[in-house]
Amino acid sequence: MARIVKWTETAIEDLGKAAEFIARDSPYYAASFVRQARNAASSLDYSPERGRIVPESERTDVREIYVKSYRLIYQVTSHNVFILAFIHGVRDLANIFSYRDGRYHFIEE
Repeated sequence: MARIVKWTETAIEDLGKAAEFIARDSPYYAASFVRQARNAASSLDYSPERGRIVPESERTDVREIYVKSYRLIYQVTSHNVFILAFIHGVRDLANIFSYRDGRYHFIEE
């Protein structure tokens, strides 16, 4: 069953910031990068489980795939795939996960 892929506002902003950064050197590569990110997200409609479980969350419904050096973090539900964040691989996940009880937990909005 195909799922509907939906981007959160946070993830859209993340992608925009990454594109702006790349566009400083090359608008062409920035546009290409955005296309790659969107295509990667769109491909999750039929195979969302292919991404790995985000190690910081330890939740099986929160997964990630890489687009270049960026982590496309998403949540899988029975009918949807929510793109939660699009962050550089070295960025701190504190704004997505809260740390308590000795591990990270997904912040549900």
